[in-house]
Amino acid sequence: MTPVTSLWLPILVSSVFVFILSSVIHMAPLWHRTDFPKMPNEDGVRDALRPLSIPPGEYMVPRPSSAGGMRAPEFLEKMERGPVVMMTVFPNGRTGMGRSLGLWFLYLLAVGFFAALVAGRALPPGAAHRPVFKFVGLTAGLAYIAALWQLWIWYRRSMSITLKATVDGVIYAAVTACTFAWLWPQ
Repeated sequence: MTPVTSLWLPILVSSVFVFILSSVIHMAPLWHRTDFPKMPNEDGVRDALRPLSIPPGEYMVPRPSSAGGMRAPEFLEKMERGPVVMMTVFPNGRTGMGRSLGLWFLYLLAVGFFAALVAGRALPPGAAHRPVFKFVGLTAGLAYIAALWQLWIWYRRSMSITLKATVDGVIYAAVTACTFAWLWPQ
């Protein structure tokens, strides 16, 4: 068993590596540029929504008032007539990246911590690179990938975005695993 306190360096370094790599992946002009296409008549949609003053939050339209309401003829008619929408409304104004990047880095630290916790329980100091890579890679991969498929299943996130984000997650997990294998205490 390797104490998690002796794994602070691979946790931190892998978080920095994944943070930098994810920034490059998301700023590259080819990989994610088609994730969110421009909405037809975007200005008309914005003009129609603006007077409604919808507060920031998650919304579903149409939405029944109860589970039983999903069978009501009025609700079924609204679903047929459309549009059927799930959306996130952000606050108006400029959206700074600082908060999101800070939370993303905290998430990377948490993934590294849990990967260290799992691998540290299973492996002693001085463990060979291959088992370190396997334990850390599997744990980090689950953290980076598993929830993406729930969004595809339940919220109809596009398969293209889900697959690209899954590839991103595999890359992040591999970088995390390589970093831990490299810096695993002797």
